[in-house]
Amino acid sequence: MNTLPVILDLHVEEAGFLALLRDYALRAPHYDLDELGKLDERIEAHIDGLRIAGPRGLETLLAQLGPDAIGEMFASVVLAFEAADAKVLSRITEHLRSAVETERGYLMALGWLDWERISPWIERMLTAPAPLFRRLGLAACGMHRHDPGAALLTGLSDADPSVLARAARTAGELRRRDLKPSIRAHRLHQEPATRFWANWATAQMGDEEALEPLRQFAEQPGEFQHRALCVLLAWQERETSVAWIRQWVQDPRDRRIGIQALGLLGDPVCVPWLIQQMSDLPYARVAGEAFSLITGADLALLDLELQALPDFDAGPNDNPQDTNVAMDPDENLPWPDPQSITAWWQAHGGDFQAGVGYVLGQMQSEGSFRHALAQGQQRQRIAAACGLARYRPNEVLFPTSAPAWRQKRMLGMLHW
Repeated sequence: MNTLPVILDLHVEEAGFLALLRDYALRAPHYDLDELGKLDERIEAHIDGLRIAGPRGLETLLAQLGPDAIGEMFASVVLAFEAADAKVLSRITEHLRSAVETERGYLMALGWLDWERISPWIERMLTAPAPLFRRLGLAACGMHRHDPGAALLTGLSDADPSVLARAARTAGELRRRDLKPSIRAHRLHQEPATRFWANWATAQMGDEEALEPLRQFAEQPGEFQHRALCVLLAWQERETSVAWIRQWVQDPRDRRIGIQALGLLGDPVCVPWLIQQMSDLPYARVAGEAFSLITGADLALLDLELQALPDFDAGPNDNPQDTNVAMDPDENLPWPDPQSITAWWQAHGGDFQAGVGYVLGQMQSEGSFRHALAQGQQRQRIAAACGLARYRPNEVLFPTSAPAWRQKRMLGMLHW
């Protein structure tokens, strides 16, 4: 019996699954940089198995490409670029045109590969007739923090809103302050994604007028809410943030995002109130996360979590009539034990100064945000990258989604 097809199918299945898991892990509350690194190594091991099989490995992958095959698209693009195989890349392109969902996998692959591997193709993408490829080319430059030069200004006047959005995002990631006037021209754009990225980009260049549009995104549940919140709390005046959060936490519909905002603000004066919220099941875990973000107390490590888990399910269920289909965003957070945490705070609260922002137990500063980037969980690290940006106004944003080895190298290059 020939076991090779079975082994190749296994590599395809695992590479595809793990690529999707990584995409989730990048914004998850329970993955740190080391755990992300282990996940990256597992992905690389399966890709290597397909790589060793040569053309047969790639063909096995391509045969699995379907309309929703995001993970398989990721692995196919990685191998096709490594082989510099124009014919295979052309086949993948044709699939991409008819399976728009798989663009996410193509993007993930561009971020995963070394810049030297993809750069010969990016120039062509940036000037391609199809908006899809101009968008992908700009995305690759942004993910690698590589300045595409004139193509960025061209992208900011593109007729396609999705290209405009990606050009604004890339300009923000690169901190291209010279392009601020061109980006600001789109801050009231009718397309939400274009409007968001335009304001997201200039806010991180010190543009105070971008904060009000970002507040509107922060107040609406959706894909931009947490990103908007992290940038706002990093750049907004403290008094404005406090007044804004006070309104939020009073309304049960906005309380969860208000609790997250308190964690990002980092003022220990709110800790007793956060501990109170830990007894209210819908807000308990996110209140625990905010407490940890401020104090640096690891609930699991310090035995500050409940031993008996409460009967609570915020996610989708088996009822087809139920309109709640969203996954519980706090699913992988520990359940805090309010009693143990009260005792911990009584013992350690005196080490914190009210009216000052903290991150992971240290006063917010360039050094403490660097520390959070090195030691924090992904949601904490995303916030830390926004905080660090304010102290390093002329440097590219730290890429918390890059392969772990690349992130560790960049952390090593930051001056401690």
